[in-house]
Amino acid sequence: MRRFSIRAFLLSATFVATVSPCTLPGQDATGSAPGEPVTFTTQEDHQNMLQQLGITELRPGPSGNPSAPNAANYDESLANPYPKLPDALTLNCGERVTTAETWRNERRPEIVEEFEREVYGRVPKNVPAVTWKVLETRETTVGEIPVVEKQLQGHVDNSACPSIEVDISMTLATPKNAERPVPVLMMYGFSFGPRPGAGRPGQPPAGAGNRQGAAPPGRRFGPPGPSRSETLLKAGWGYAMVFPASIQPDNGAGLTRGIIGLVNRGQPRKPDDWGALRAWAWGASRGLDYLETDPAVDAQRVGIEGVSRYGKAALVAMAFEPRFAMVLVGSSGEGGAKLHRRNFGEAVENLTGSGEYHWMAGNFLKYGAQEAKFGAMTAADLPVDSHELIALCAPRLTFISYGIPEKGDAHWLDQQGSFMAAVAAGPVFRLLGAKDLGTSDDYLTEKMPAVNQGLLDGRLAWRQHDGGHTDAPNIEHFIAWAAKQWDGMP
Repeated sequence: MRRFSIRAFLLSATFVATVSPCTLPGQDATGSAPGEPVTFTTQEDHQNMLQQLGITELRPGPSGNPSAPNAANYDESLANPYPKLPDALTLNCGERVTTAETWRNERRPEIVEEFEREVYGRVPKNVPAVTWKVLETRETTVGEIPVVEKQLQGHVDNSACPSIEVDISMTLATPKNAERPVPVLMMYGFSFGPRPGAGRPGQPPAGAGNRQGAAPPGRRFGPPGPSRSETLLKAGWGYAMVFPASIQPDNGAGLTRGIIGLVNRGQPRKPDDWGALRAWAWGASRGLDYLETDPAVDAQRVGIEGVSRYGKAALVAMAFEPRFAMVLVGSSGEGGAKLHRRNFGEAVENLTGSGEYHWMAGNFLKYGAQEAKFGAMTAADLPVDSHELIALCAPRLTFISYGIPEKGDAHWLDQQGSFMAAVAAGPVFRLLGAKDLGTSDDYLTEKMPAVNQGLLDGRLAWRQHDGGHTDAPNIEHFIAWAAKQWDGMP
């Protein structure tokens, strides 16, 4: 069995500087005088963080290969080694939360602090301002629906480090003939075609394909039938497509670039600095800043959506950004809606290894440590779990979506573990006056509803469709569910 050991890695890596240094006075993320941005490989950055944390050996994550010696567990009888979850409605001092006021003023901030410190990282206080401009406005059609499409760019002030540029790319499409401002679903996706920024470092080339299920206008990568864009427009909604690669690269080597690198002036992260999921969520919030100024958009009814890693990012965005009115979380798995404490499919150790650690705060690596200056730690040592991330969305509209393994939404994602998290989040929704899934609170015994039979009567919703690794089959159900909830809200 392979183990990841810092002992086998020489930490005297040569840092390759970019041409334009960061020269403003002050201190960088490592406490040194600011200088030229460093260039790490992913492995070098990962080892740097292990060294900061005093970790000498990580446990390897389970393998998705069923014939591997460390194959992931799919036996439900072995899936809950740590069955007791942190209580979302008990203060750290041990007192019970019984009022919405106590939740908002005391318990919610406690949970936010723990997620920021140990799981997703903190958004720094000195993040530069973003200035939005409309690059192009044109009238076009999606399907047969006339729309007004705007190509937008959010330029992040990089005067503190001119060698690192961050220009957030977003597309907004609204029905041309709408008589009033429309609800908008912001979706994470990839950039296609000759759009602004195409071909820049960190962005996929035009026509690269949509590996995460976020289809751009005119392109379909999900099941047959109307695209998600068409379905939204036919319902009288608009959509915004924000491109994560324009915010933060999706790899460890990119952590000294993108918005994380810009704020740190090209220096390595500290253990509680934000990871890519939090950075993508921050970028969505900045996109929302623009949407609040656009007269075609009903700013009180803007949602956020994503699939797979972007499903994780959508849930994080909703949890930390109270202005989002709704979220559609597609097939998010570990690091998203799935319980960290579950031993089923993907595990915490898969996110602490060098492949996906960049999504998380550096501190998250502690929970995969086998040997470290603080000893070994596991998922059971996490102060929070994903049911509390879902609870941070309450009482706003929160829809958890999955497909089925037979069509490609693999067991690896642990659909049952995400359903358990939604069940365990229910008491917070109810405390805040919102209907939950309508199940009991016993997350250990409640089972998922049958495929295509959703729990859609409350502001917390669940539906497993009969498609694959996409949320497209649930879009029409999401729209109808949201409209029904709005009708019953003040």
